[in-house]
Amino acid sequence: MSNKNEPNPPESTDKNVLGGTLLACSYSPLTGFFRDGCCSTGPTDSGSHVVCAKVTSEFLEYSRSVGNDLSTARPEYRFPGLKPGDRWCVCALRWLEAYQAGCAPPVVLEATNAAVLRVIRLEVLKACALQV
Repeated sequence: MSNKNEPNPPESTDKNVLGGTLLACSYSPLTGFFRDGCCSTGPTDSGSHVVCAKVTSEFLEYSRSVGNDLSTARPEYRFPGLKPGDRWCVCALRWLEAYQAGCAPPVVLEATNAAVLRVIRLEVLKACALQV
């Protein structure tokens, strides 16, 4: 029996940071800018929700402290509220800010969109990689 937060078979034509097909990040909670389970992106995704992260309590607190409360449900945005251990497609710049503050959550490389490489170096992501 697999963990409900583990990536499922590929769902997207986007590439991940390793050059392979972008795997799903999470279906429970349902993540992604398009709420398709993947960290896909497009022209309407101004926040660039491309980092598949396994959120931690430190990251959730950091995010709240800088004005983005990810713990509180917002049904009007189809947002369930996150708890430590959930996987979520995080905005590239917010993840980088958290990294610089010493509280970046681990990253699932196979489910992190290659578009993030415009903002964050692969070596940085690899140093924070979650082994799946």
